[in-house]
Amino acid sequence: MENQTSSVFKILLVEDDEITNYITTTKLKNIGFENVDAVLNGELALEYLAKEQPNLIFLDVNMPVMDGFEFLDSTEVQNQYSDIPIVLLTSSSRPKDKEMASRYSNVIEYLEKPLNYEKMKKILLAINK
Repeated sequence: MENQTSSVFKILLVEDDEITNYITTTKLKNIGFENVDAVLNGELALEYLAKEQPNLIFLDVNMPVMDGFEFLDSTEVQNQYSDIPIVLLTSSSRPKDKEMASRYSNVIEYLEKPLNYEKMKKILLAINK
């Protein structure tokens, strides 16, 4: 991925909790990543991807309508969007979820909640180098 300024680097946050969306979006903007969009589930993320191409997706695992793994299993993600790096976010510490996450080549990290924003920043800086 080519180097981009933080303001051009586009992030999609897929998280069903609106408070977490607000806090995470604010934290990301505070560290210089201004271009952050948030949607509430995997289905809305697919609609977003039909119009926009983010540089990175932060994806919650447990969501209504379409959860993170259903999103990852969707044909669109498997075929059209497989080059977008994805960081999974979860409140679950089940080894099964981590094992499932390892099946997807574009999942680059698995973060447990509460979110470690310093770790998120390191991931973003590594991708946007």
